[in-house]
Amino acid sequence: MAITRSPEIWREMGLTDEEYARIVNLLQREPTDTELGMFAVMWSEHCGYKYSRPVLRLFKRYREALEAGGFENAGVVPLDDQVGIVMKVESHNHPSAVEPFQGAATGVGGIIRDIFTMGARPIAILDSLRFGTLDEARNRYLLEHVVDGIAHYGNCIGVPTVAGEVYFHPCYSGNPLVNAMAVGVVPLNRVMTARADVPGSAVMYVGSSTGRDGIHGATFASETLGEDQEQKRPNVQIGDPFMEKLLIEATLEAIETGAILGMQDMGAAGLTCTTCEPTSKSGTGVEIELSLVPTREPNMTPYEIMLSESQERMLLYVQAGREEEVAQVFHKWGLNAVVIGRVIEEPVLRVRHHGEIAAEIPPDYLTKECPVYYLETAEPEYLHRAQQLDLHTLPEPTDWAHCLLKLLASPTIASKRWVYEQYDWLVGTQTVIPPGKGDASVLRIRGSERAIALKIDGNSRYCYLHPYRGGLIAVAEAARNVACTGAAPRAITDCLNFGNPQRPEIFYQFEQCVKGLADASEFFGTPVISGNVSFYNESELGAVYPTPTIGMLGILERAEYAVGAGFQQEGDVVLLVQPRGFEEPLQGLGASEYLAVLHGLERGTPPDIHLEQERHLHQLLVALARARMVQSAHDLSEGGFAVALAESAMIGGLGARVELVPSAFGWCARTDAKLFGEAQTRVLLSARLEHVPAIEELAHQYELACHRLGTVGGDRLEIEGILSLPLETLREVYEGAVRV
Repeated sequence: MAITRSPEIWREMGLTDEEYARIVNLLQREPTDTELGMFAVMWSEHCGYKYSRPVLRLFKRYREALEAGGFENAGVVPLDDQVGIVMKVESHNHPSAVEPFQGAATGVGGIIRDIFTMGARPIAILDSLRFGTLDEARNRYLLEHVVDGIAHYGNCIGVPTVAGEVYFHPCYSGNPLVNAMAVGVVPLNRVMTARADVPGSAVMYVGSSTGRDGIHGATFASETLGEDQEQKRPNVQIGDPFMEKLLIEATLEAIETGAILGMQDMGAAGLTCTTCEPTSKSGTGVEIELSLVPTREPNMTPYEIMLSESQERMLLYVQAGREEEVAQVFHKWGLNAVVIGRVIEEPVLRVRHHGEIAAEIPPDYLTKECPVYYLETAEPEYLHRAQQLDLHTLPEPTDWAHCLLKLLASPTIASKRWVYEQYDWLVGTQTVIPPGKGDASVLRIRGSERAIALKIDGNSRYCYLHPYRGGLIAVAEAARNVACTGAAPRAITDCLNFGNPQRPEIFYQFEQCVKGLADASEFFGTPVISGNVSFYNESELGAVYPTPTIGMLGILERAEYAVGAGFQQEGDVVLLVQPRGFEEPLQGLGASEYLAVLHGLERGTPPDIHLEQERHLHQLLVALARARMVQSAHDLSEGGFAVALAESAMIGGLGARVELVPSAFGWCARTDAKLFGEAQTRVLLSARLEHVPAIEELAHQYELACHRLGTVGGDRLEIEGILSLPLETLREVYEGAVRV
């Protein structure tokens, strides 16, 4: 068949010549303009996962979803036999680079809709943010407005932002990362699915009106940012959190009618994805009339209506004859609710505009026929060279107090109080451990004795220097964080942020990281139940470091078991729990924050991790919390022992006097390795003296070592023979590093 359309048209949409030829072959004709736009968004990596899908099959739940015919909006984990926890994380990196306030705000709005589309009431927001260094004005601008966007949207809709992380590194200067995670609670007998199983049922559009904002947002997210990124502002959606609050309440009330058979959020690809994905899963079709769609701008074309990513919109599949019952609920909340079509038996997506057919495509062509590519991998040239580092030749500093203060002032380690104080973390009154007080946030769940712990985390330097081990550690540390609060790690949602996958070295990083994530999640019994892939995170400055962020859910049997990270009482004993036989003198210096901050080196390899020992540590922490034997628990991560000790002191407002006992730190270890090494599977505890023998015995049962280091008390942090600093001095540098 002769091609009459100019190749520049489909290439600008992100389609290759081969993909366009495939579309023509499937349709046995050239597509209309509207059809071409629909294929372009659904066959983008952002929607179709055409590059990542072969690797994501390493995740068991992903394979199962593919075999079942498609994916839901978010993952569900049973809390008990009545209630489920729903969670998901997604990226809004490119929009936030171009328009940081709206990019971050609509990232929050979109992930919240994924939660209540499942029938769940949103109860928490978390975020993982990565920026370039704060000595550049552009990075300070991005930080300020991204945080403002998250705070604005979350605070307005009344969902608390309870936890997160903020990292700073030059690799993110051209391409910040903004990952938003949301969590909700749903009755297990009311979980909604994104399906269109019943021919004759109504296709109902609800929520805000459709505008021209966000058109081709999915394809925008599937390309590299360049010098023309300011011209991409029309691709960024505009959010209205007050409209979203109304939509949450109206949707949850409408679900109670029992008339809704399925629903999906109009996120990436808008009306296109919400019509083709549910019907493709169900083996049905739909016929819709676009002139019925509420629009806020005159003379919108079928192309614009089908591809708009305007916010605060949903598509419902409603039982025939009950349309008015559902519509009245949305009208009561002041929202649009319009039947725009019907589900049909014929497996075709038929789009009319004033009666004229604008698109007619079998849904499977847009979903299951999306091409899948098995990309080349090649070990990055830098990797072997960067991993080589003879730590024995590294000079040791002489002023350890100066080293600690410098690490505490490093923006990646320093307090993020300036950030989280802009968020309302108390709304809903379910937050037990708030931001800054524990290794994870803890929320009580109404109607249940159980509570949940939430954390989002990931170390991109580890993944840069050893992608597979970095993936293992990302899961292990997130699990350790929730375990420190007393919660048993239960499930994961992940956001995988990488550069251009068509570069073999980038795809190598991606594949190796995912293998690490999959192996660790399988070992710990914490399945990856939802997530997002974000490729093309690079600019003229280069690619970002491989950055898989892990959203971890943990479950506590009772909310009162929750353990914070701060010292609680004068005279408590400071304990270090770690694997037995810890004698490696340089363990944890490679790839450490200490090397980067004090020596300007990002070299070596991340520390080894033994998953069996790590699992034993999680089990021990849960048992200690349940027995109410510990006052605080804090994991050793960036900055190692000295930073963890200082943080526990500052969080609790109490000093401590400890010593680096040889049984805990080894006889031959360098002082910097003892203080700042980032060896894995270690936690700092504080406990009353009468509980210490029982803690030591329980640690022994879990094949771990428990070492007494000193006592809590006073207003100074003292490491005998090494350093002595007032808490006020520590707090000044720790609290003042991150602000705009």
